[in-house]
Amino acid sequence: MSGRRDSNDRDARGRTEPTLGRLDDLDKPAPPVDDGLPRIVVDEPRRRTAPPPASPRGPRKRGWLIPVLVLVLIAAVTGLWLQQDRLRNLVPATELNDTLAQANRALDEGRLDGTHGDSARELFEKARDQQPDSDQARDGLRRVGQAEVAKADAALTAGQLDEAEAALNVARELLGGGSDVERLSQRLSQARNPETHTETLIDQAQQAFAAGKLDGDDGAGALYRRVLDADKSNAVAARGLDKVGDALAAQARQAIAANDKAKANAIVDRIAILVPRYGDLPSLRAALAETKKQDGQAVAALIQQGNDALRAGRFTGEGDDNALSRFQAALAADPDNADAKAGLGRVAQALIVQANAAIDSEDDAQAVRLLDRAEKLAPKSAELAAARARLGGGEPKAAASGDGVRAVGDDTVPEASLAVSPEQKAKVADLVRRAQAAASRGDIMDPPGDSAYDLYRNALAIDGNDPAARAGLQGLPTQVEKQMQQAAANGNVQRAENLYGTLSDLAPGDAAQGEMRHRLGSAWIDSALQRAGQGDRQGAFQALERARRYVPDDPRLQSAYERIATGR
Repeated sequence: MSGRRDSNDRDARGRTEPTLGRLDDLDKPAPPVDDGLPRIVVDEPRRRTAPPPASPRGPRKRGWLIPVLVLVLIAAVTGLWLQQDRLRNLVPATELNDTLAQANRALDEGRLDGTHGDSARELFEKARDQQPDSDQARDGLRRVGQAEVAKADAALTAGQLDEAEAALNVARELLGGGSDVERLSQRLSQARNPETHTETLIDQAQQAFAAGKLDGDDGAGALYRRVLDADKSNAVAARGLDKVGDALAAQARQAIAANDKAKANAIVDRIAILVPRYGDLPSLRAALAETKKQDGQAVAALIQQGNDALRAGRFTGEGDDNALSRFQAALAADPDNADAKAGLGRVAQALIVQANAAIDSEDDAQAVRLLDRAEKLAPKSAELAAARARLGGGEPKAAASGDGVRAVGDDTVPEASLAVSPEQKAKVADLVRRAQAAASRGDIMDPPGDSAYDLYRNALAIDGNDPAARAGLQGLPTQVEKQMQQAAANGNVQRAENLYGTLSDLAPGDAAQGEMRHRLGSAWIDSALQRAGQGDRQGAFQALERARRYVPDDPRLQSAYERIATGR
């Protein structure tokens, strides 16, 4: 009810009817009505007050942050740029090392220049681009330039002028010139204009012949040979070479008469190079062969006597009725005789066996005397070093027990090994590991101190009874033999020759060395023919000289001389 009354709504009985009233005034408070009743005041319900409206301002702006970040970024970039060289050094150089290894391999294989990206020059330049301050890359390019100089020299000697010019151009780019480059350029220019150059060479050759200078690069023989290589129809040079051949032949006969076989052989070989069709060359070779046959029979007899003395146990002694004296006499007659050298190695081995027996008998004084004799014959023998270590290590046959001495059987640990401290054993194990790694790399005798030979000996100096060190030292000859075979098969003849020398030092008198010697000589002959095919005549003859040291009687040797000398 609204509490409002309308006078028109009253009925006769005084009843008031409810009405809505004006809807527009609903929100307005009703005026008080005096109805005669007590007035009651009713409080309005309390309403929650709404929170104050949010402030119209947004979050505080940080306008200083972006400039600061920009400044920090600029400082970081500047620092990196200033320290770029130092940072570059911190980056692993794996790619650079791989490139340098490929470049060195290409240089060793003679692939000096090209356009396929696999030549030494391209690879060294790539390494230089990867690290501009690389000393290895710069040195590699210098070595390529020097190799190009050598290639140009060989090409000029062979009359291959275009190839020589191309090599000189590369050398000039890499080396920036130099005396060698200019000298070869002058030779090339003279070769391009042969008439004036030929006259000059002939004049020089005639002057050298008159002075008695027959051999050598500036000798009459070499000068006449250069003229004929450029002009095979030059009669003056041909007659001059014949005169040189006559003079050298006279020297060879004098050497044969004086029993100087080494000198006679060298002169005859030189005649074959300078005047391959010299008329008296066959007779000179026949005279040398006869002398060699006579001497060979005497040397063979001495070697046979030495082997007989070895089998009889007469290794050394007074007089000449022993193996040592017989083999030494054979070497005096033929200094390069492989059988005599092997005989001396077998004498050394026999002395080492006797020394080990003396050590077993606790006769250290006798063992030292025997090892000293063996060391004079084979100072780098692996067996000798093992015996020395065993003597130094003591390897006693008895060990002290509580109240006396007890025998040490084969299944017990020698006292010397027991005396080695744990620290020493660890040191020995480390030396053995390093020695094994060095042997795998091919560092058998070099470098001193870090070679497999020295590392094994150092290990045995600490513990003369260490089985791994002793077995490793005694097994070095087998490893060297395998590496030598691999080097010869790969055409690396110089490496094979070095390993053969190492094998001779480590295992003197080893019967397998005869076959290895023949294989090495054959490899040198192959190398000579290969160099001749590449136009390197001088290098080919040098390779044949190396082959002669190992296989002087090989039929291929003489035929190779003739093929290279005549250019067939």
